[in-house]
Amino acid sequence: MNRGSRWWAVTAAIVFSATAVLSLHALAVRKRTFIGEVGDAMCGRQHMEGTPAECTRACVAHSSKFALIVGEKIYILETTDKTALATLDNQAGRNAIVTGTLEGDTIEVSSVTAK
Repeated sequence: MNRGSRWWAVTAAIVFSATAVLSLHALAVRKRTFIGEVGDAMCGRQHMEGTPAECTRACVAHSSKFALIVGEKIYILETTDKTALATLDNQAGRNAIVTGTLEGDTIEVSSVTAK
């Protein structure tokens, strides 16, 4: 490899590394924590049957997504993590602390804990 080729290889490696670090930083910055009531995306605040917990579980069993109700805002919760889903199910109708990445009205959940 000649001197010019090495210079380009080193420059490309530096640019690639800097881009990767900035991308990771951007993802970390977007991660937020929310506290609210666990419900479902179909009913939101207006549960149609039983208690809020019963209605949430019934709606989720029929393909609705879990949601987090924070003040006047309803966020749809996206996760396939079995532990997070179990905690959401346990906290249905109650408050929870959800950490994740917000995109529009959807939170990509990274963790859920009881409040």
